[in-house]
Formats: sequence, structure tokens, C-alpha cells
Amino acid sequence: MPEPVPASGNVHWIGAGLSTGSGLRVLCDIATRVCLWTRTTARAEERLASLGLSGRAAARTYDPAVFAAELGPGDVVVSMLPATEHPGLLQLCVARGAHFACSSYVSEPILGEAPAAAKAGLVVLTEAGLDPGMDHLLAHRLVALGRAATDDRPATATFTSYCGGVPAVPNEFRYRFSWAPRGVLTALGSPARYLSEGEERLVSRPWEATRKHVLAGETFEAYPNRDSLSFIEQYGVPDHWRLDTFVRGTLRLDGWHNAWADVFAVLRTGDADRIAALADDLAARYPTTSEDRDRVVLSVGLGLRTDDGATWSGQYHLDAVGGAESAMARCVSLPLAFGVAAILDGTMPPGLRRAAEDADEAAKWLEFLEANGVRCAFEESA
Repeated sequence: MPEPVPASGNVHWIGAGLSTGSGLRVLCDIATRVCLWTRTTARAEERLASLGLSGRAAARTYDPAVFAAELGPGDVVVSMLPATEHPGLLQLCVARGAHFACSSYVSEPILGEAPAAAKAGLVVLTEAGLDPGMDHLLAHRLVALGRAATDDRPATATFTSYCGGVPAVPNEFRYRFSWAPRGVLTALGSPARYLSEGEERLVSRPWEATRKHVLAGETFEAYPNRDSLSFIEQYGVPDHWRLDTFVRGTLRLDGWHNAWADVFAVLRTGDADRIAALADDLAARYPTTSEDRDRVVLSVGLGLRTDDGATWSGQYHLDAVGGAESAMARCVSLPLAFGVAAILDGTMPPGLRRAAEDADEAAKWLEFLEANGVRCAFEESA
């Protein structure tokens, strides 16, 4: 195990978009110094003021050269920039001896850089937001609870994890963009792999696998995303569970699939210029503004039937609506801040990390989130 680089207490939060929220306030309470970097100093000051943090964090214009000159050993860089920017920032962190954190999925470039960071005694925290992030916490808890409830006997298992950011007041498009439209369209164009009825499925156009999904009596639409199967091992699913269903996916309001017919037509062409132009058009037509209330819905469920006929099921459900602070900002930034706090106090080991990687650690993250107003309701039946 490499010797960990002690955290300096300085946090550089890069980006002041719709996912920057209460987590920044948490870090202002515990860090020696917090600096918010974004397109302009005025924009950073505006964001700090909206969070009640004027004077508690520095506001800076993000210029890569200026930022690099100020980054010191043991500092923590929190990137809220698009995922394509993460590898370059991580390279800079390794060169300067700084820790790195983000809420994005682990990418191949991040995997490539992570060994050098680990060797240097640096933490690379990823997948520590809402989805990915909170969904991981709930999955770990459910697997542990299911194993305990069934005395860890062989069983057939059904696992689903769906998350979505939607408008609290539905519009004709059934959606408002709370993150970059290009990212939303890119995700829709990425193949999805999952298990259904005991069979592996692969869909090149995830929206074509959209199905109705009822939560707390409300009908949503859901479709699979990315490679669900890679999370079976990550969540500690035991080998003696036969998986009938294992899917991680995206939730949308009922009627979304029909409302997006024109979007899907452009995505089917694969024309990069047309897709980029569409993303710009959608950004202008359906933004989440300060006057809109957003809504975040996350549902993670596990059902088990043992070989002797016993059954157990558990489900975590989060339904948060934005107010003065958006639900997305709250639900992304708070878990990320908890992870950064662990870097600051030296309890997170060096190397590549994700939001809690076992049930006991997940419980600590969830306790923090509930104390800060993000509560996941839990139901079980046997």
C-alpha cells in the first residue's frame, strides 16, 4: 500500500452548473479553503450567493493554466466538468500530487490514469453522485439485507435500479435538461447490456427497450443504460443467486417515448453534426431554469425466491422535488461532498474508489445523506 498523501485542506470545485449545490456548503464547513472555479468570476460569485456562501469560498475564473499554477500537493480537485475533461484533470492532479473526485462513471481513460495516482498515494474518487453514486449505496445495502433475510441460501434473484431527473410539473416534452443535452443524447446512443428472464440482452438503441414501470402507484417509462452486468460483481451479488433480472436504467415520465419521436429519428442517423445541432436546439427550448422545479426519482429493488420457496423483497425509493435548490444539485453534490470529506480526513485509502463499496460503509453515507435532508424510504416484505 503506498504512503497516502495527506490532504492539505484546500478544495478546488470546478464547475457551477446545475449539479453544484449543498455539498459545497458542507465542504465550506470542514475544509481549510474552498475555491469555486467556473467560466467567469461573476458566475462563481452568483452561484455562491445562491447557496448562502458569499465570502466563505473564493470565486475564480477557470483558466486551465492559472488553475494548474495554483494547484498544490494534497489539494482536492472536485470536477463537475463533462466527463471528457476528467482524464486531463487527473493527469494534472498526479503531476501536482493532488487528489481527484467526480460524480461520473469510471471511464477507460480514468482507469488508465488511476494506477499512477495510486502509486503516488492519491485518491481517485468516482461514481459518488446520484446515479452513479447513491444507487450503488442502496444496491450494497439490499444485497446485504437479502442475504441476511434468506440465511444466504441459494435463490433466484431479480434486481432493478432506475433513476431519472424529470420536471416536477410535466411539460409537453416530458423532460427538462438538468445536465448537458449532448450528454443526454450521447447516453441514448450508447448500447445497453442487461439480464431479462434469465437471458442476456444487448440493445444498440436503449430507448427501443422502453417499458412501463410503476412506482408508488405512478406510471413511469424506463429503459436500460450502459452495461448493467459489470455491476454484478461490484455489488457483491453471491454466486449462489441465479439472476433472472439484473438491470440498471433510466426513468422518464409517462409519455416520454412518444414525445421524443423526432429526437430518436435524428439519433438513428448517427450524423454527428445533426445530433450536435439538435442538442443545442433542445438546450434552448427545454432548459431547467431558476423558475422551474425539478424532480429526482431513484428506485432500487431486490427480490429473492429461495429454492425451498421462501421469498423476500426490499426496495429503496427516493422522490425529491427542488425548491430554492434543485433536487439534482442536492442529490449529486451531497454524496460527493461526503466522499471528499473522507479524503480530507484521511480515511479514504489511495487508489481508484467509488461511492461506498460495501454495505457497512454504505450505511454511513446514507446516514449522512438523511441528516442533510436526502432520505430514501425503505420497504420490505417476506
